[in-house]
Formats: sequence, C-alpha cells, structure tokens
Amino acid sequence: MGVLIRLLMDQKEEHAPFLSRFGDAASAALCGALLLAGFIAEKSDAPDFALLLFGGAYLAGGWEPMLEGSRALLKRRLDIDFLMVAAALGAASLGNYAEGGLLLFLFATGHALEHYALGRARSAVAALSKLAPDRARLRKDGTTTVVAASTLVIGDAIVVFPAERIAADGMVLEGATQVDQSPITGESMPVSKDVGDSVFAGTLNGDSQIVVRVTTAASETLVQRMVRLVADAQKSKSKAERSAEKFVRVYVPCVVATTLIAWILPPLVGWLDWNQSFLRAMSMLVGASPCALAISTPAAVLAGLARAARMGVLIKGGAHLEALGTIRAIAMDKTGTLTTGKPALAAVVTLDAVDESELLRFAAAVESASNHPIAQAVVAGARARNIEIPACSNASLIRGKGVEADVLGVRVVVGRPLLFATDGHPALHRSVFEAITTLEARALTVMVVVAGERTLGVLGVSDRPRAEARATVERLRAEGVRVVMLTGDNRATAQAIAKETSVEDFQSDLLPEHKIDSIRKLLATHQSVAMIGDGVNDAPALAAATVGIAMGRGGTDVALEAADVVLMSDDLLRIPDAIELGRAARSMVRQNVFIAMGVVFALIPLTLLGIVPLWLAVVFHEGSTVVVALNGLRLLAWRPTVTSTTQRASH
Repeated sequence: MGVLIRLLMDQKEEHAPFLSRFGDAASAALCGALLLAGFIAEKSDAPDFALLLFGGAYLAGGWEPMLEGSRALLKRRLDIDFLMVAAALGAASLGNYAEGGLLLFLFATGHALEHYALGRARSAVAALSKLAPDRARLRKDGTTTVVAASTLVIGDAIVVFPAERIAADGMVLEGATQVDQSPITGESMPVSKDVGDSVFAGTLNGDSQIVVRVTTAASETLVQRMVRLVADAQKSKSKAERSAEKFVRVYVPCVVATTLIAWILPPLVGWLDWNQSFLRAMSMLVGASPCALAISTPAAVLAGLARAARMGVLIKGGAHLEALGTIRAIAMDKTGTLTTGKPALAAVVTLDAVDESELLRFAAAVESASNHPIAQAVVAGARARNIEIPACSNASLIRGKGVEADVLGVRVVVGRPLLFATDGHPALHRSVFEAITTLEARALTVMVVVAGERTLGVLGVSDRPRAEARATVERLRAEGVRVVMLTGDNRATAQAIAKETSVEDFQSDLLPEHKIDSIRKLLATHQSVAMIGDGVNDAPALAAATVGIAMGRGGTDVALEAADVVLMSDDLLRIPDAIELGRAARSMVRQNVFIAMGVVFALIPLTLLGIVPLWLAVVFHEGSTVVVALNGLRLLAWRPTVTSTTQRASH
C-alpha cells in the first residue's frame, strides 16, 4: 500500500504544473456537482442513488487531500488534509454524507485557487527571462557571425542594428545612438549613448548601428539578475502563511488525539459503552472539523474580490486582498505610473517676435521625418493646436542630437542645445540660453528650433503626471499611508514630478536592484508595503513588496505577471479604494474566524459531555457556516468612503 501511495505521489509531482492549474479546479467542480446531485436525489427519496452520488463527491474532492495527507503521514506529520479526510469519513460513518462532501468541496476549491496563483507566479519568471534576445551578431577577426547570446564571453564585440534589442550588458565601442532603457531603468526618455557608455541587455537600440564590447557574462546580465530577484522574492513566505502553518501543526494533532481519547478512554474507565463512546467521539470530530472556518475567509475574500473586480481592480487571490488592508507605505514608480509614460509637448517659448504657430509649424514639419518619441510629441502637440504641418524634404537625422530638413524653402534644424555651434551649425544667442535654462529648471527635455539664420524658439517636452495622481497621493496620505516615489530618472526630473503630484518622499537614479533595496528598507520600518509600477524594471520590486500592483492597460507582461494586483483601467484612484476594501475584508475575516472557532470550541466539550447530541451539533455547525457565509457576502455591497468622481471634481 505504501508503495502504491508513493507511486501516485510521484506521478502527481511529475505532472504538477498541469494538475495544479487545471486538475484541482476540475476536482472541485466535479465534487460540487456530485454533491448537489446527491442532495437532490436524497430529497427525492432515492437514497441508494444519493449514496452513489455522495461517494463520487467524496472521491472527487477527497483524492487530493488523501494524497497530501498520506504524504504527511509518511513523513510522520499530521496536517489539515488528514483532518479534512478524517472529518469527512467521520461524518459519513454517522450518516451525514452531505456535510462530509461539503467539507471536501470547500477544501478542494481553496486548493484550486492557491495552485492557480502559484502557476501565475511561475509565469512571471518565464516572461522576464525572454526579455533579452537569444541571438547576437559577434564580430571577430573582421567577420560577423550570428551566435547564441548565451555563448558570449567578456571581451566579445557584438554588432547591434537600429531598432534591435541589445543582447548583452556592455560598453559602446563604435557609433552613437539613442537607447530606450525604460524596460531596465524606467527612464521616460531614450538615453544618448556614445563611445565608452554602458548599455544593458534587453534595451532597445535607436536609429543608429553600434558595436558593443561585452562586459558581463550572459548568466550575470542585469536581466538575469532581475530573474533571480523575482524568483527569490516569490519564494519567501508571508507572516500570515507562517502563522497559519504553526496553527495547523498544533490544531490538527490536538483534534486527532482528543478524538481518539474520547473514543477509547470512556469505555476503559466504565463511563460509556463502546458504541456510545464512538458516537460522541465522531460527534466531536464533526464539531471540531473546521468547516465554518474553511469558509469564513473565502466567504469574505471572494465577495471582496468580486467587488474589487467591479471597480476595475484585479486581485490575484484572497491573501493579497487581506494584505492590502495592512499596507502602511506605498512605493510608486514614476514613469507610466504617476505619469502617463508618454512624452508630451509641455512648453513653447518663442523668440524675436515669432508667432507660436509659426514655430510649431516648422518644428513639426521637421520632426515628422523622425519616429523618435520626442519628435512624435512635438508633432502631436502641433496637431492638438490645429496647426497645419507642411511637408519637408532632404531630411537628415543627427545622431543623438536632432534632425534637420528643408521646409518651405528654408533649412530648419530641431535639436538639443549641444548640437549648435558644432558640426557647422550656428551658435546660439544668450537669450536662447536663458530660455533653455528656464525650461531645464522645470526638468523638461529641451529642443531648439532654428530656421535658416533665425532662432525661432525653444520647445520643452516631458512625461506629464496623470490627472488623478495628486488626488491619489493626498488621499493615501489622509488614510495614514506613506507615499514614496521611486524612479530611474535624474533628481531634477524626479523633484519636478514629486512637486506636481504632492509626493513628499522620492528616490531617483535607481536601477532595478536599487528599487528592491528600497522596498526592503521600507518593509523594515513599515512591515507592510505596496509597490506600484508598470515596467519590466519594476518586476523585482513588485515581487518583493507585500503587495505588488501593476498598471493594467499600459503595463508590461512581466509587471502584470509579477504583480498581485492589477489596475485594469490604469486609474490610480483605485489604489486607495483597494486598500480601504482590503481593510474592510480583514475586519470581516476576523469576525468570521471568531464566529467559526467560537462555535467549534463550544461544541467540543458539549459533544464530549453528551449535552449536545449529534443532530444539534450538526445544526450549530452548519448554522455557523451559513452565518459566516452571509456575513462575508456583505462585502458585495461595499462602497468606498470617498468616490473617485468626488475626488476628481475636487481637484
């Protein structure tokens, strides 16, 4: 028999990924269907058919806990699986087949939800590891060959084409370009890279070819370190999990020991005969089985999850809903979270009596020849002002500095200030530098527009805060939650956004490992911390936080997989709503646990003393189950104290 059990368990472990995500859900559904059919048959005076259906429900719902309980017994441990099976069989031995089946159905449902969450967590690591390309162009001895990225060694030179992801961490040997580092550092703008500058695997090259010297082994790239950070963070258990395990290790052996004593001791000392003793012991086992306790948390949590979904908040499990109620600090990524994540035209400064429409007409015409995010922001800004954009010709991109083209018979240049007075372009007048200094003080990316010999003006582009960002931060602060902004951008940009969004604490110039260090420091001081982000670079921090929250609409696949909570509409005001809902759910769970365990602890002595007969124990036991279920369902009607509409109106 032991060999058979071990064989079955080995087969289960071999196919764990499939069974965990699909088998448990199917078992729970089949158990529930057979249980309902058996109850109907019993009420329809078909006891034999009902017994057959109940037996099927026991098999469907009890197979998983039987295997788990057997595994624990082989390791000389008693766990909740064993108790569930024993309680169900005890109920069946007294003819209460429906109660035993319900117990197994609830337990199977809980297992299905737990294993689904674990499957999603495993997908996070798989998605993260796919960020960097698996092939690279190795240049050696004057020839270029395509090789596996995993075979690259320190010192190799690789060629990176325009609009191609970089295959290794390294340093630029040849060329100059713009690199989109947002997946790694979270920077909102592409970063200029020249000879000697560092680049990361998985980042996106701009419109110029470069040659990169590999400086890090394939297994130690920043992306691979992020994979390990996510995996390690997901392995760590929460305080609630550890507390639950300690409780089970004590509770289950106590119930089993008490049942055996209640069955054997009374006949030995002459108090009861063996039949009466067995009846009382089984009554106590039924009363002590945590049926109401099993539903006390799911009843409240599932109602809370449904309510959150109606608010546009996807919460990946009850543990995360409860954890939201404990949050005392929240770390927010800047780019794509507090801000829209898209550069926008934020300032237009004209010079020498130039009209704003003229400045934007020339600038947008030239920028229409480029697909750079800043260029697209200028074009979008002109179109938003209903400015007609003329065609350009003879366009030429200036690596990392700007673009020039012929517009209406005039050579127009749009570029960064460092472009001018170099490469044959005229120097800028002092008044132009005054405008540049003013815009850079606002943490804007500055572009100068020159048409022929005339400097038309200066444009400022930036990633703007979300409309609801300030209201969200202020409400979180009012609820006693500390808000900290984390960003890979420079300090000036971070300070400007923090001021606009009312964030009092911020940290800038952060790489992914720095963000996860910041989360750990916050956890040390606040115990329960949430992290909200939208990029791949946020995934390790999302996984390390007590609760990871991702922006759903604009979030990357990795961030969505690593997160515990997803804002499906990217509405930041749903964060304080979700925290408030989590607090309400925690309060409801505490109430339900008190009711459930209060009934259990009352029934144990009353059944042992024979004061409460079996039928009355079942009434109290099932009554407590109904009470906690109805109490938990009250969360379906929950409303936040401050609605999002009211908050937007006030801001």
